[in-house]
Amino acid sequence: MSADVLQAIRSVPAGGRFIRQVPPTPLVPVTLDPALGAVWCKLEFMNPSGSTKDRIARHILEKAWRRGELRAGDTVVEASSGSTSIALALACAQMGLKFVAFIPASATNERGMMIRAYGGEVRRIDGGMAQVLEEAAAAAAANGWFAARQFENPDNSEAHRLFTGPEILAQMECGCVDAVVSGVGTGGTLRGLWEAFDAAGCEARAFAAIPCGGKVFGGNAECCSLAFSKEVPGVAECLSALYREWQQGPRGGAIEELNIGEDLCLDLTRQLWAQGFPVGPSSGLNYAAALEAKRRLGGDARVITVFPDRMERYFSHRVFAGLRDEA
Repeated sequence: MSADVLQAIRSVPAGGRFIRQVPPTPLVPVTLDPALGAVWCKLEFMNPSGSTKDRIARHILEKAWRRGELRAGDTVVEASSGSTSIALALACAQMGLKFVAFIPASATNERGMMIRAYGGEVRRIDGGMAQVLEEAAAAAAANGWFAARQFENPDNSEAHRLFTGPEILAQMECGCVDAVVSGVGTGGTLRGLWEAFDAAGCEARAFAAIPCGGKVFGGNAECCSLAFSKEVPGVAECLSALYREWQQGPRGGAIEELNIGEDLCLDLTRQLWAQGFPVGPSSGLNYAAALEAKRRLGGDARVITVFPDRMERYFSHRVFAGLRDEA
């Protein structure tokens, strides 16, 4: 085991409630188009709070604790459209910390309810995600709160490089992948996974899934922070320093962007439900982009993607419109 992995899983000092990194989630082959074959999908909705953001929440807080930046009773603040705030609220409850979430006024009510259920405070902000980020930063500075800063904190992508990526490689019989596909909000998932695969010697291609057109997903910023639709969970424009730094760095040429229609995202989300996967629309986006990656690389390509979160935070979202009408 490498030195950085050993450092990452060291215990929090006495006084903090420490739980080791979240348990491994399944990696399963999912086939919706027999002509293209299976896409390997990491079932991140099976994490404790229901999303892949549990990975970064635990890692960011535990590293801050080890550095002496957090102690029991302190307050954590984050600007998040929902999933990161839900994960941080759960982690803070486990670690004896307080949590304040700044979220867009447009975020679904289910998300705010989940944050409050774990003891977090919710502050809804009018305007775009840029305004939410400004309000959260100002509150952190004024009150001396710890800011998780998911859009710029390198511990975000490091969580996936140290844990999620090696998990996937251990779960693949061949121990290698040909491509990784993900929506890009903070960019942490795509960047961290690609870096893990690259370090392991896989010549993996990185595909950023970008939902385009219509009004499907919601004006927030954790699914994709590139320029595109205003309704994908996590949509905002060019907010992520993590993604920009990677894109502009020496290996940035490895990133290929795939434009995916919003209606296709929702259609595939519902198809995934019919296969027994209780996922949100970002999983439909990722799967649609993974199919496009397989078209480009060939049906035998080992393409990996992530099912980022569970369906219950989208009950008031357009993806459930037909079922709400029936109910």
